[in-house]
Amino acid sequence: MKRISIFILMTVLVIGLIAGCTAPSEEADSQEGTVEEAGTSGEVNLYTNRHYDTDEALYDAFEEETGIKVNVVKGDSDELIERLDREGEDTQADLLITADAGRLHRAKDRGLLQSIESDQLVENIPENLRDTDNEWTALTVRARVLVYAKDRLDPNELSDYMSLTDEKWADEILVRSSSNIYNQSLLASIIEIHGEEKAEEWAQGIVENMARTPKGNDRAQATAVVAGEGDLAIMNTYYIGKMINSSNEEEVKVAENVGIYFPEKTHINISGVGLTKHAKNEENAVRLIEYLTAEKAQSEYATANYEYPANPAVEASDLLNSWGTFESQGIDLTTLGINNEKAVKIFNTVGWE
Repeated sequence: MKRISIFILMTVLVIGLIAGCTAPSEEADSQEGTVEEAGTSGEVNLYTNRHYDTDEALYDAFEEETGIKVNVVKGDSDELIERLDREGEDTQADLLITADAGRLHRAKDRGLLQSIESDQLVENIPENLRDTDNEWTALTVRARVLVYAKDRLDPNELSDYMSLTDEKWADEILVRSSSNIYNQSLLASIIEIHGEEKAEEWAQGIVENMARTPKGNDRAQATAVVAGEGDLAIMNTYYIGKMINSSNEEEVKVAENVGIYFPEKTHINISGVGLTKHAKNEENAVRLIEYLTAEKAQSEYATANYEYPANPAVEASDLLNSWGTFESQGIDLTTLGINNEKAVKIFNTVGWE
């Protein structure tokens, strides 16, 4: 009987030891699950020059869906790039969002960005709207078009950008200054397609046909057209969308009295995002990029902010479609940054203020 009791006692002890050994494994599994859940929370910090309600709504939706808090620092694009450079490894920024591929290339050229490793991104955004090394990607697309006075100009007289140097447009063209990145990228695209010599001839021809010394933003060019200072302006489409839907009645009147013409091989640019080299929340940052380039967010950009979606699976808004369709220049947007220095030099040579 004693032997049986001892055997039972030993059996119980062995079972207890086994249970004790397996308990930590179960706890480890539980802890691993907690870590994975924590990975869906945390934060992501971004520097952005965008100041639209649409963006804020998208960040709020991302937070609600993922538990990842989005911290936003807003500022001028070039100042944010300088800040990133100055902060170096100590920066808290995980993402840089800015307008124009030229600026994003500038950030890359200064070693401020790193490659975005994401199959989802590659699926969402076409190759020509991403950096060749995937250090930045488009979020939205803007078209730089010709805006004309409906009551004074027949759009059948228009064709492509190069034709704007024709003497019939003398004293008729309104455009921003050469310091504007949109104009620098437009000229950079012309360099890429036609070469530096032709690009300089074009810039010189525009200067000779200007209705006034360049001043003001894109909205100011449309306003000047309606005021009769010139019949034709070069500007981005999304500004017209904002003017049409403005609470300012004068802006609405201006937008209603101009027509939009897409030149042959229309120049496009982007608003885009880059992953910073010293990102502290890299995984969360990539998740936000994937979220912003997916169909749901892209639809919001298109309908609420009058920009063309960068994701080809998403339709442009009804307003944008009402302006007509266009064929883009079809160039890799990385070249806008590569040719930026040449463009600035040409502007200085021809005296484009």
